[in-house]
Amino acid sequence: MEEYDVIIVGAGVVGALCARELSRYRLRVLLVEKAADVCSGASKANSGIVHATTSPRPGSLKARYCAQGGRLMPAVCRELSVPFERVGSLTVAMSHREMRVLRGLLARGTTNGDEGLEIVEAERLRCLEPALSEAAVAALYAPNVGVVNPMLLTIAAAENAVMNGVTLALNTEVTGLLVEGERIVGVATGCGEYRCRYLVNATGAHSDEVMRWAGLDDLRLRPRRGDYFVLDRPDRRPGPSEPGHSREGDPLVRHVIFPIPTPASKGILITPTTEGNLLLGPTSTVSHWREHPPVDGDGLATVEEQVKRLVHSLDLRRCIAVFAGSRPSGARDFLVRLEQRPAGLLNLAGIESPGLTAAPAIAKEAVRLLAEDGLNLSPNEEFDPVRPAPVRVTELSPEERAGLVAEDPAYGRIICRCEEVSEGEIVDAIHSSVPATTLDALKKRLRVGAGRCQGGFDLPLVVEILARELGVSPYEVTKSGSTSVVLAGPTPAAAGSEE
Repeated sequence: MEEYDVIIVGAGVVGALCARELSRYRLRVLLVEKAADVCSGASKANSGIVHATTSPRPGSLKARYCAQGGRLMPAVCRELSVPFERVGSLTVAMSHREMRVLRGLLARGTTNGDEGLEIVEAERLRCLEPALSEAAVAALYAPNVGVVNPMLLTIAAAENAVMNGVTLALNTEVTGLLVEGERIVGVATGCGEYRCRYLVNATGAHSDEVMRWAGLDDLRLRPRRGDYFVLDRPDRRPGPSEPGHSREGDPLVRHVIFPIPTPASKGILITPTTEGNLLLGPTSTVSHWREHPPVDGDGLATVEEQVKRLVHSLDLRRCIAVFAGSRPSGARDFLVRLEQRPAGLLNLAGIESPGLTAAPAIAKEAVRLLAEDGLNLSPNEEFDPVRPAPVRVTELSPEERAGLVAEDPAYGRIICRCEEVSEGEIVDAIHSSVPATTLDALKKRLRVGAGRCQGGFDLPLVVEILARELGVSPYEVTKSGSTSVVLAGPTPAAAGSEE
């Protein structure tokens, strides 16, 4: 039985950043994930907003960690080579009655330490966001709000953790806890048992279930489904561009646009992404799905109705994808607690919005709590906080691209035309420190199949590359692991015999 100082269960953004923080020290750390890839739960279906603190109740953990995490996020993204853009947000009042809400949000954000917040009225609002509805009378402007790709952030954090000595176990579902006396001493999984001094519960939508395994029944999550539209990027236009970059049309929306929040959520919003798309949503509907909920037609209709109140000119014919995610709702506040009975269990539970923003701060707090309880934090002298940026052919100048292709012609074979992804980049991702072994894993890293054609052109080519690089039959290539095979055909054994 393998033994670790710390086992983290759940490789979402909180678990991955916790693993990275712990890798700063000379510890044996295991990051366990039941899926075939990191970032396969709530962190995947996320709006990607680095929030202001206008929503959390002052004095709450949400307020504290949102403020701290927002300050940490730009540096974390720089170290991990993840795009971060400070686009600002506008919470829009559509009537003078709603102005009271804006003033309340302004007061709350100011109390929570947010800087630069201001209420802007109609004339300036039109300058900031020309496409906004003429019915908008004012908005709360939060200039420090940013956007990040939550999948790239999670993957990069996990890769950096592995680079610094963390062990990652994918396809490893925890089925129970090992308890001796009144202390958690490990986990049972489908791949065997692992012992540890401390167990970190970062299982997102399942965090309350893990707590009940430990005899703790003070948290009951009620998942909420969120439906989203993804709109295509602006059409490219003729004219000069920066070296290595195609020129895009002007974006319709420049800021994150919020409606007046509801008791259940921050509302259905319009979000620019770091990739240039617009994200519309999410709804907030109580659901029995803890993960991978189906998209709901009524939910999408609600999204369309609400976003068009804010920006009439949104054209949903430009939709290239819809998806749904599940949030671990139900807790009044984040639960960040090192248990005393049973000892050895650190719960990071109920981490819903603004959980992405708060994640860097939660990771630091997790390490502090473990150290306070006796975990010896001897610095890892070889720790490197920098995760080098992977090669991206579209970001190279023509001269750089030509030099790269001369070294390896695979970088000159474009597999995904919409996103201009080369075979060389796909091969790199398959063999990275957190390997991409499924179609979804490649999509998260490279946007293969995420563009206008949604994989219509590149799918057969990507399946072929995956099969070749993994040494399996094309019939064994999966969308997201397990039994989600892409091609119907002979069994793996039969396919192997035919070859």
